[in-house]
Amino acid sequence: MVYVLFSVFCSVSVSVILKLARRYAVDVPQIIVWNYPVAVLCTWLFLQPDWSFAAISTAPVALYGTLALLLPGIFFALGASIRYAGIVRTEVAQRLSLFIALLAAFWLFGETAHTGKLIGIVVGIVGILCSIGWHKGKNQHGLNHGMWLFPMLVFFGYGIIDILFKLVAQHTEVPYTASMLFVFCGATVAAFAYLGYQVFISRKRFSMHAVFWGIVLGGFNFANILFYMKAHRALPENPSMVFTGMNVGVIALGALIGIFVFNEKVSFVNKIGVILAIVSVLIIAYS
Repeated sequence: MVYVLFSVFCSVSVSVILKLARRYAVDVPQIIVWNYPVAVLCTWLFLQPDWSFAAISTAPVALYGTLALLLPGIFFALGASIRYAGIVRTEVAQRLSLFIALLAAFWLFGETAHTGKLIGIVVGIVGILCSIGWHKGKNQHGLNHGMWLFPMLVFFGYGIIDILFKLVAQHTEVPYTASMLFVFCGATVAAFAYLGYQVFISRKRFSMHAVFWGIVLGGFNFANILFYMKAHRALPENPSMVFTGMNVGVIALGALIGIFVFNEKVSFVNKIGVILAIVSVLIIAYS
């Protein structure tokens, strides 16, 4: 379980970095841009993907291109969600995006829809609604635009990304690690195109601080993926334990850090939402 703990720590660290970046007035979108070259380098060094030009010719290019655009786009939404809705709500939305992939598994990939998992999905949806529900914060009147829009973008966005990665995995002609490398390369191109537009067209100031923050962010983001993969390899007979530990751990640790470190204001209904999110993960994992 040590790999699960490391993965949880790295996942929550990504949110903490984005939260701190706003506090120190570092441009968050630029930080996210520099995260992708790090992802490419780390994938090449640590996963050592096996690829060939023959494999590239059979690769699902349309899927790669879609993911290359979605990954940075939804990452930008994640940063905005942390800014406007906080770590607590954002972590719940990101972790429970697994419901989108589960529903797709039932309806698109022909898996059996177990009653327990459907109950878990229903409980989780209620948890999401409660976690981003009515909040009377300072200078806020009920729900504001950022309090619900960005977490919902995170929820649906990461759910769609999970589905697309599953479709990529079905193309067995290309090793999955090679597919990850291709997608990260495409995301790097898309992210730098955005950066070029911001700097040269919109005349936004280029931030050297963002380069450093982006390298740190990319390191933690990739470490999260690496340790999660290692956890599954270390516990091949207990995938539900890895699944549960990761999702419950991130939601719980994210909630603790958001509330006690960053003093995020959450209502009683929001706290109920976090508890329901954890319960839903447990139901899905063990049903």
